[in-house]
Amino acid sequence: MVSRLSITILAINLFSLALPLVLSAQVPSQESLVVIATPKGDITLRLYDDTPKHRDNFLKLASEGYFDSTLFHRVIKGFMIQGGDPDSRGAKAGVELGNGGPGYSIPAEITPAHFHKRGVLAAAREDDKINPKRLSSGSQFYIVQGKVFTNDDLDMIEKEQNSLTKQQIFVNIMDRPENLKLRNQFFSPDAKKDTAHFRFLLDTLNQMINKEYVLIPEFRLSEEQRKIYSTLGGAPHLDGKYTIFGEVVSGMEVVDEIALEKTDRNDRPVTDIPMKITVINRKKPKP
Repeated sequence: MVSRLSITILAINLFSLALPLVLSAQVPSQESLVVIATPKGDITLRLYDDTPKHRDNFLKLASEGYFDSTLFHRVIKGFMIQGGDPDSRGAKAGVELGNGGPGYSIPAEITPAHFHKRGVLAAAREDDKINPKRLSSGSQFYIVQGKVFTNDDLDMIEKEQNSLTKQQIFVNIMDRPENLKLRNQFFSPDAKKDTAHFRFLLDTLNQMINKEYVLIPEFRLSEEQRKIYSTLGGAPHLDGKYTIFGEVVSGMEVVDEIALEKTDRNDRPVTDIPMKITVINRKKPKP
C-alpha cells in the first residue's frame, strides 16, 4: 500500500492544539510558493531549496493541475492531514484511499536540517519493509499539525525509537537464509523448555543485534528540536524517516480546522475536503 504513512503513532489520544505557527513575516521572493485552496480556506507553503527533487516534482504536478479536486483523504487530529492521492478525485463515500500516485517514486532527500515541527510539509511513502530506501510517493504528502510534548515524553520517544531499531535488526537477522537454523531453534515450540539452551540462543542473538546496532546512529533529538517540540509542537517520532520539503507560511488555522473534521474508520473525513493547488512563485533554476 502506498503512503498510509506506515507510521507507529506513539499516543492514541493525540489532541489538536491551536498554537500559532512561528513564521517569519517575510518570505524571500526567490523561494517557491504554492497555495492550497480548500473549502476551509487557503494554506500557503514555501518549498525548500535543499530538497530540489521533491520541490520540482511538487511544482510540476501543481502546475499541471494534478492535485485539483483531489481530497485530504486522511486526517488524524493532533497529528497530520494527508492528501495527494489521485484516486481520491470523485471517490465514493467510505472508500479507503491512500494507494494512488503518478506511477513513480522520488529518491529520499532526508536531511537533519529539517524535522517534524508543527506546519512542515513532507512526502508520504511505503513502509521500510518493502521500501528500505525510503523512496517518497510521487504525489502524496502530509502537513504536520502535531502536539506539544514534555521532556519526559521526548525521552520516551528516543527510547522507543531506538528500541524499534533493535527490533528491526532482529527481524532482518532472522530473515537471512544463513540464519535458518538459528531461527528454527529460537521459534521451536520446545525452545524454552531447555532453559540453558534458550539462554544461549538469546545471548547469541543479542550479540548479533548489538554488533549491527552500534553501526547505526542512535535516535537523539537536538536541543533545538526539544525546544520546538515542547513549545510549538510537532511529530518527533517521524524524524529521520520521511522527506520534509516545505512548510506553512500562512493558513495554519486552516490545517487545524481540517484536522478537527469528523472521520471514518480509515481516518477519511466524512465530509469531503477537496483542494486546488496553485503555484504563485516559482524559483527559476540556475543556468
